[in-house]
Amino acid sequence: MKVIDKQLLDQTSEAAKLSPRLRMNHNFHDDTTDPLNRLINAIEPDSYIRPHRHQNPDKEEIFLLLRGKAVFFLFDDQGNITNKLVVSPRDGIYGAEIVAGLWHCLLVLETGTVVYEIKKGPFAPLAPENLAPWSPPAEDREAVLTYMNFLKKNI
Repeated sequence: MKVIDKQLLDQTSEAAKLSPRLRMNHNFHDDTTDPLNRLINAIEPDSYIRPHRHQNPDKEEIFLLLRGKAVFFLFDDQGNITNKLVVSPRDGIYGAEIVAGLWHCLLVLETGTVVYEIKKGPFAPLAPENLAPWSPPAEDREAVLTYMNFLKKNI
């Protein structure tokens, strides 16, 4: 049995705080070729998750927020926000399922936030066509900060 408890969430969150990307995952699948990827992802507020989609191969994603607070943004092909959902277990909003091919991102609002993610495997890094061309690359820190501030203003 694989257990998800406070100790695991705390350990993964502490590792996220020390990570340059301010996030850390703990996989429950045995390897990247598993047909179903399951993991917790501890994410800190200044972590940038670039808007992206999962297309070709199409993959739906299920997110369940175990702790903290975050907002999901959905976008059209031009980068306009089409929907948003603030998720917070304290407020009775626990997660979301994102359909394949839909532009989306997650912005974390509280330290110690941990998400449980499920999506089809095998794992493969995102192809360039699945990174939103209207969003800044992670390496452009100044543009990323500007973009994250834009998202925060649209919560």
